[in-house]
Amino acid sequence: MAKVTLQDVADVVGVSRMTVSNAFNRPHKLSATLRTTILETAKQLGYTGPDPSARALARGRSGTVCFLLNDTLGDAFRDPVSTELLVAVGDALAQRSLALTLVAGTGENAPSARDLPMDGAIVYVGGPDDELEWLRQRGIPVVTVDRQPADDVPAVNVDDVGGSRAAAQHLLDLGHRRIGIVTVEDDAHGPARPAAQRRLGWSQPLAAAGVVPATAYAPLRRPEHAYDAVRALLTAPERPTALLCFSDVYAAHAIRAAADLGLRVPEDVSVVGYDDADFAATLRPTLTTVRQEVAAKGQAAVAAL
Repeated sequence: MAKVTLQDVADVVGVSRMTVSNAFNRPHKLSATLRTTILETAKQLGYTGPDPSARALARGRSGTVCFLLNDTLGDAFRDPVSTELLVAVGDALAQRSLALTLVAGTGENAPSARDLPMDGAIVYVGGPDDELEWLRQRGIPVVTVDRQPADDVPAVNVDDVGGSRAAAQHLLDLGHRRIGIVTVEDDAHGPARPAAQRRLGWSQPLAAAGVVPATAYAPLRRPEHAYDAVRALLTAPERPTALLCFSDVYAAHAIRAAADLGLRVPEDVSVVGYDDADFAATLRPTLTTVRQEVAAKGQAAVAAL
């Protein structure tokens, strides 16, 4: 059976191709009666509307923005900060009539950004450098988030140094001098930018106070290992009386590890997180944390794009 076309619908209704197109794409240009007639005729003929691929080719635009992750989607959606950022980006794009395409950059058969149609791209944290270079060569507008800024590519970052500096100073002001740090393991390219910046911020007031912190590491996307890292710190002969944690997720595991060792928070050990994730207020005791405006970061990335 021959494929029903826009022209077939136009011939049956007795209108132009443009009028049929308007019924699908610009309904405000038609009367309600005429649009209903066109849509009902199209349904009877088996015409489902303009081909998105052909329309994108004609317009030179795909109507979608790619969000590049250096993670599986499962890992990304288990992280509350990544999830909040994705929601903010998706909502901001929807307000501009743009769709969001998530591109996971891990796995043997992971899709490559160089092969996908898009009008722009947001590269998040550890998105691969070669993908970023391919996008630039294609002339695709790109914005990075939580990455080290690159030449000629707009970047959206928060003041991680200032935030973590304030957290460390808070513990020093409370009188702590045995302080532990629970942070992210380096990957093959070194520390991710947020981890590197937070380490720098913690180190500044601690060094000024003559404090050498005990540091433990856990994988970025396996934060449950932070529990074991904290147990190792808290069972050491000179255990820390306070912990600075890379994220609120790490801090939650720290509180659980302390409780399992019979230590009270904050009486026996103080814990400070980072992010002010939604669940931070549900912990008991309520978590002391550094707030970053995750939604605003996503909105700023879309605006810059």
